[in-house]
Amino acid sequence: MDKLRVGFIGTGRISDLHALAYLDDPRTEIVAVCDRSIELARTRGRAWGVPDSRMFSDYNDLLALDDIDLVEILLPHHLHYQATLDAAAAGKHVSVQKPMALTVVQADAMIDATRQAGVLFKVYENFIFYPPVQRAKALIDSGEIGDLLTIRIKSNSGVSPTEWDVPNSALAWRYDPEECGGGPLVFDDGHHKFALGWHFMGMAEQVHAWIGSTEVSPGMILDAPAIVSWKFPNNRYGSLEAVYSPELVLDTRQYAQDDRVELTGTKGVIWVTRGHGKMMDLPPVVMYKDRQTRSFSDMPVGWEHSFINSTRHFIDAYFASEAPKLTGEEGRDVLRFALAAQESARTGQAVALF
Repeated sequence: MDKLRVGFIGTGRISDLHALAYLDDPRTEIVAVCDRSIELARTRGRAWGVPDSRMFSDYNDLLALDDIDLVEILLPHHLHYQATLDAAAAGKHVSVQKPMALTVVQADAMIDATRQAGVLFKVYENFIFYPPVQRAKALIDSGEIGDLLTIRIKSNSGVSPTEWDVPNSALAWRYDPEECGGGPLVFDDGHHKFALGWHFMGMAEQVHAWIGSTEVSPGMILDAPAIVSWKFPNNRYGSLEAVYSPELVLDTRQYAQDDRVELTGTKGVIWVTRGHGKMMDLPPVVMYKDRQTRSFSDMPVGWEHSFINSTRHFIDAYFASEAPKLTGEEGRDVLRFALAAQESARTGQAVALF
């Protein structure tokens, strides 16, 4: 079996999690890396066994390599569009970090470019591959709590002595709406929550959002507190509450954040009790139905497993010649969720999606 040969465009901190499944799978090999900081590219490349001759600061040099099958695009959001077009033109399969673009027009162009080039196109989303989320979905799909009625997501951000050390230079673009497309919590990280809403409930009919602002440091404004409400077809609803608490100390190995999901059906309720961190000393999945509470702990809960599962799914899809999740079209749907929240907060009106 031929190997899937992968090039990384962008080697920031998140790339370590994207690399895990490629490094562990005998069917794949990371063969080239690129970052505008050549020193950062060398640090990651050497750790992953990439020859020095295949470490670049210009991604066009990486795309010119004939033996690369797939590129992982891990760039600031405003660079996703052009990098995807260039990768498709070079005949490379594409996995691009979420959100896929800043506008639906850009997303459509990316979908068209990859389709015309005949390459696979994945919008990288890991939350739906988090093992507790996967267990909740399996329970729902088996009919355990009946038909879904609502989804409620709570996201807490704070501080942590064990969180990732991300330099301000790497954070700055996330606080620039022109480069990020919105704010760090509701648009950037919020994509994960909109993906959960889409994953469990389907496409929303309407979105209504209130997005506040909090200055976390000079020139850096966080889009919190915020509440986003969703109306789904067939009298179903959902909400996302994102809160930043400057003195809330969290237990985490990545970002200083934790999430919880509550899914209510016609005959029961399921809770996913953790995400990045561990705010509550509870089993990762809890289900109530028929006057009984059951808990589920037989699954990995490290945040890295969501990345491993997402990448492994794409590897399997590649070798089976199947569509990945999220496809470009699915990524565009989630992007529409996120953009609708931004528009609603600006106008003070609900935004209809169809």
